[in-house]
Amino acid sequence: MRAPAPDMRELARCVRALMGLDAQQEGSRLLRLRAVSWNLHLGGVDGVLERRLRTQAQVLAALQPDVLALQECTFWDEHEHRRLLWMAHELGMVPARMERSRIGDGRNHTALLYRPTTLRLVGQRALGVGVFHHALIRARLRPLQAEDASDDLLVFATHFTYSDGDSRLREARWLTGCAGEGAGLPERAVLLGDLNCSGLLDTDPEDWGGVARALHARYRLVDEEGRFGAMDRRALQVLLHSGWTDPQSLIGEWRAPTVGHGGVDEGEEPVPLRLDHILVRGLPVTAYRTHDTPLARQASDHLPVVLDTHLRAPRPQDPGSGPDRPGGSRGSVREAALPPPRTPTPPGGRSTRPGSRPSPR
Repeated sequence: MRAPAPDMRELARCVRALMGLDAQQEGSRLLRLRAVSWNLHLGGVDGVLERRLRTQAQVLAALQPDVLALQECTFWDEHEHRRLLWMAHELGMVPARMERSRIGDGRNHTALLYRPTTLRLVGQRALGVGVFHHALIRARLRPLQAEDASDDLLVFATHFTYSDGDSRLREARWLTGCAGEGAGLPERAVLLGDLNCSGLLDTDPEDWGGVARALHARYRLVDEEGRFGAMDRRALQVLLHSGWTDPQSLIGEWRAPTVGHGGVDEGEEPVPLRLDHILVRGLPVTAYRTHDTPLARQASDHLPVVLDTHLRAPRPQDPGSGPDRPGGSRGSVREAALPPPRTPTPPGGRSTRPGSRPSPR
């Protein structure tokens, strides 16, 4: 029995949809957005010196984020938030909120900023107060030209605890509840933060002997009898099983570790691990990487994480406005196709094994 001939019109429609041509004909255009997350290590401040802070501003200015989450903004509340406002001014951004850590000496903060020439703030609040060691900030952002909530983006900025896997798991469980679908929340969301949790693509050290016994409980699974097991990745696994997506699975590429690069305070983060993450929900991903440069290594013990995505823009914007980026300009409106999910391939086709002394904060 002969198989029916394929419907060429349907086949062409599928091809055009993959290429983004239907969106072009319908006048639906895509607004490119960049999200960045970075742990600044003591706020970029060393005693009275702010050399690292200025270097951090230089690195971030080159990245040109539309949404920016910053962890360890230590001392940033001093002098009426002078450092926060200075950084926002240097980057052409606006603070959505800065939240003090619940545990500690009261000097540590988590901050969320956005670019007002691309997005406008619809609402913001701190969540999980009393639950999170540091903080969880939620903001609702809307493309500047949008007239309603149909293209809103939900943004979460957080910093999970360094202390132990059980506490990180509790924070992850709480976050899944407040970030769930429904209840009038936007379908599209992005989570930026130092999760202090090893990436699922990181491998366990071959030898834990170089780590002080008192520190093993921070990083490893603990059984009922108090014996240590493998690296504790439960917090990240809970998020991924609750609707969040690791962009590495969308683009099919591993990104570089965010700690253990031998830069600032090498003893604090001696092992190459991906502790800093940007997770997405309902968003296409065009690029996802760790920004590893000599200047970034000089500025903090963590490296920035960069995600490129896009939203539908109601009206075209001037593609020539703003600084250039690879593949387009800031604020440019471009058609793009969602890349199919793929299994990430390690660099060189082989698994890379970290060192033997993990000490994530």
